[in-house]
Amino acid sequence: MTADRPTPTVQLPGGAMPLLGLGTWQSEGTDAERAVIAALELGYTHVDTATGYGNEAEVGRALAAVGIDRDAVFVTTKLPPDHAGRERQTLMESLAHLGTDHLDLWLIHWPPHKQATPATWEQLIAARDEGLVRSIGVSNYSVAQIDELIAATGEAPAVNQIPWSPTDWDAALVAEHEARGVRIEGYSAFKRTDLDHPVLTEVAAAHDASTRQVVLAWHLAHEVVVIPKSTSRERIEHNLAALDLTLTADEVARIDGLGGA
Repeated sequence: MTADRPTPTVQLPGGAMPLLGLGTWQSEGTDAERAVIAALELGYTHVDTATGYGNEAEVGRALAAVGIDRDAVFVTTKLPPDHAGRERQTLMESLAHLGTDHLDLWLIHWPPHKQATPATWEQLIAARDEGLVRSIGVSNYSVAQIDELIAATGEAPAVNQIPWSPTDWDAALVAEHEARGVRIEGYSAFKRTDLDHPVLTEVAAAHDASTRQVVLAWHLAHEVVVIPKSTSRERIEHNLAALDLTLTADEVARIDGLGGA
């Protein structure tokens, strides 16, 4: 079933970011295009890709095929770490592949050479100031690396996209990001979760839901952006239905307890 309510959002400097989106890692060729078309038709308003995924053109074709208003879809892509030094060229290529004149979010995919690399962050700030990107951020950065960017430029990333799941729950890490005004966006939510864990199966049974939907609802309860990936229309629709699942505070706390388990 399709979710009965709109996707909740969180506010970034450049606009609202839907808390649930479609991830496209390992989605290739026509499979990627069909997956994005299905997601948009079903009601998704957020699509995550990356230059390194090699599917920006397919995502762009899907956006064009559905004919949806560009401002109705939040589009993220990412700069590969080995493209440091040619940030603008990469951005213009991404925009061309995606068939748009701006991104909603542009991330540094990994710290270049495992370093924070403020020079690259300055190029993202410049692209944002030019209007090519609405919000900017990072992926797979440590808090110390984020602090290095802030110290060098006076500006914090809007987002840090990191591996996240109930097993990864870390209240201190969440607080560190919140203190800096950085929104956590999680990936690999299912891969990093024991979907057969008794806590998840019990909560799922109480709501007549799947444990996958429970994991997504847990992210939403914490206002952590989540981008489950799939090329199956049925699974994409199933994930979206998690919007209709509201966990109790006690259920959220029980799931938090899986952190470090």
